Amino acid sequence: MLDIAVQNMGWPDDVDWDTLATRAVDAAVRASPHAALASDAVVIEVAVRLTDDDEVQQLNRQYRHKDQPTNVLSFPQVQADLLPMLVNSDDGEVLLGDIVLARETCAREATDKRISMADHATHLIIHGSLHVLGYDHGEEHEALVMEDLERAAMASLGLADPYALDGDLD
Repeated sequence: MLDIAVQNMGWPDDVDWDTLATRAVDAAVRASPHAALASDAVVIEVAVRLTDDDEVQQLNRQYRHKDQPTNVLSFPQVQADLLPMLVNSDDGEVLLGDIVLARETCAREATDKRISMADHATHLIIHGSLHVLGYDHGEEHEALVMEDLERAAMASLGLADPYALDGDLD
């Protein structure tokens, strides 16, 4: 079972960010080979922090040594090779990881792509969720796998292919 904890640090009030984040993480997990995590007895927690460019820049500088804001950062807490064994967790609850989105960057990218901020944030949370599940896009073959999973997750929510639009993710 998934438990999504959302911290909203000043994002627009016209969107139910808790529901959006929960649906996005769930779609990402279900699109992946780790779909069973969404319905296992163990509680899988993902923390989603919706914050601003300044905080994301600080985190990006601290953890990735890049002194600039980025759209989404992910902090996995479980090694990818241990994910299949989570059902055997002793305490019944596992923090899978943290996902952090930057408001100004997300808004700017959404405007550039001519899509809603909510749709773009959904894609970023899906992207971040896949990183938490151990996926990466450093190599071309890894990027293709990750993009296919993102497309499947977005489609499951009735949203457009994010890669049919110009732009990239960090």
